Amino acid sequence: MPSSPALFDVEQFRTEKRRIAVVREVNRPTLVLGSTQSTEFVDAIAIRERTVDLERRRGGGGAVYLGPGEQLWLDVWIPRDDPLWAVDVSAAGEWVGAWWMEALAALGQRGFEVHRGRSVPGESGDLVCFAGRGPGEVFQGDRKVVGLSQWRAREGALFSSCAYLHWDPAQLVALIDLGEDARADLTRRLALMAAGLADLEPPVGDLTPVRAALLHSFPAFTVAGPPAP
Repeated sequence: MPSSPALFDVEQFRTEKRRIAVVREVNRPTLVLGSTQSTEFVDAIAIRERTVDLERRRGGGGAVYLGPGEQLWLDVWIPRDDPLWAVDVSAAGEWVGAWWMEALAALGQRGFEVHRGRSVPGESGDLVCFAGRGPGEVFQGDRKVVGLSQWRAREGALFSSCAYLHWDPAQLVALIDLGEDARADLTRRLALMAAGLADLEPPVGDLTPVRAALLHSFPAFTVAGPPAP
């Protein structure tokens, strides 16, 4: 049974004429596959034994593990006539990364950068979202802090962003159909590729102020009027 029937239903946004930011939460552990990922790499036995829901998002990229209260996931809808709409897919999500950086800076977190240009999946990015570098994603050094996935339609674009409180790749790797040695090796490599907000300096111990800072700073949709006489 899905965690939330509306969680990955992008059709709900397509008639919206205004920009929207929505916080998404899961009630059960959930493995979210990218739009083009095959289910062949998923360990069906582990999914069943660990009572994990298996979902698919419309946006591309690698798999993401979601646990109740373990991450902050926001969906942002930008209609096509919005000033934030960008034709260039590689540049379209850069404002999302800048938005996260501004919110984290308000909480004393600095030293981030937004990846610009094309995706660089690297060795494991096509398998696990937080192993690669995608446009608009936020990094501190070589470690990804905010992952980003994009889905574009005739009516607009949906950006799904995610940051963990603690980065624990073992929960995701346990759901991949690998031998024990390969699983341990992947877990070690992934541990160095990302960071949770509580793993930074100064650490963020609670996702609530991060969520509040993001929603408070969500850019208002303003339309420029005629020049003053």
